Amino acid sequence: MALDTDTLSQFLDALDRFVKERLIPKEEQIAVEDMIPSELVDEIRMMGLFGMSIPEEFGGLGLSMAEEVKAAFVLGQTSPAFRSLVGTNNGIGSQGIIIDGTDAQKDRYLPSLASGEMIASFALTEPDAGSDAGSVRTTARRDGSDFILNGTKRYITNAPRADLFTVFARTNPDEKGAAGVSAFLIEAGTPGLTLGPPDRKMGQKGSHTCDVILDNVRVPAASIIGGPERLNKGFKTAMKVLDRGRLHISAVCVGAAERLIKESLNFATERKQFGAPIADKQLIQAMLADSRAESFAARCMIEETARRKDAGQNVSTDAACCKMYASEMVGRVADRAVQIHGGAGYMAEYSVERFYRDVRLFRIYEGTTQIQQVLIARNMIRDAAA
Repeated sequence: MALDTDTLSQFLDALDRFVKERLIPKEEQIAVEDMIPSELVDEIRMMGLFGMSIPEEFGGLGLSMAEEVKAAFVLGQTSPAFRSLVGTNNGIGSQGIIIDGTDAQKDRYLPSLASGEMIASFALTEPDAGSDAGSVRTTARRDGSDFILNGTKRYITNAPRADLFTVFARTNPDEKGAAGVSAFLIEAGTPGLTLGPPDRKMGQKGSHTCDVILDNVRVPAASIIGGPERLNKGFKTAMKVLDRGRLHISAVCVGAAERLIKESLNFATERKQFGAPIADKQLIQAMLADSRAESFAARCMIEETARRKDAGQNVSTDAACCKMYASEMVGRVADRAVQIHGGAGYMAEYSVERFYRDVRLFRIYEGTTQIQQVLIARNMIRDAAA
């Protein structure tokens, strides 16, 4: 464990108060304005949330996986925009550097990512490369000791405010799969790197995505994560951090489900029909019970998998199971929450309407449900053959 029991408990209690007293009251404003107020971003920095998973030696909290999911359970109970703001700094934006980065890259970027001084962005998806991430077309052509990158990345989270981009580009044009791709660290402001207009999304207002356009962007070979020695090994770096990312997103799904259940229970006990609270009706109780049981099951899956990951076990299959189940689960919980609210659940003044749209994305990004199914089945077949 990175933190002793008392320190972890104090951190989680402080985070819970911060979510309830500062973040939840701002949800509606953020949804309307599509922007997290700068003073709230500063408070999030002060809480240390940008560096939850970054080692203490670089200024982070250094949370273990089991501790990180506990924090995500709490943070997931408010607008996903807040989680999205800090998510890339804690996830692929820093973990690739932590695991495979050079000492110079760690010293240069990790302290700034941990403090929130820099915002990281992960640029993998392209117009024709989403679930098929190995079909990346962005090119990185060697020119002396440099590489020149050309291509377009799409739906890149935090790109409009990012200071550092992890960009995946094909460095071996003769290799058509993932084996010919490298991961580059490129800072905002580098000549040739420009951004498209912010995307208009179904939900998750306050979390911004846009295209990242690379037009003859020149970077040194030293900008490859791990240095020139890790040429054509970018996807291997990405694979090493996927389990952590899947578990983190799964825990956020549980947090959102628990918030939706709380909202549904409160509404059901207050709303009266036929002379009694609708919570007295068995069909309403059935929906509440199903939601509670499913969210509890997801929580247990995630906690157990996180513990085993911290113990050094291979949890790739189970992490994919967590991502698949938790993201689908929160969708069902959100649907029931709207149903329990009835007509009110379709109205924007109730948070369940917003969450219904917001949680839909969890089944798509960082590996769709269908990709998780394929991964789980392939691993099962491989293990059976072994």
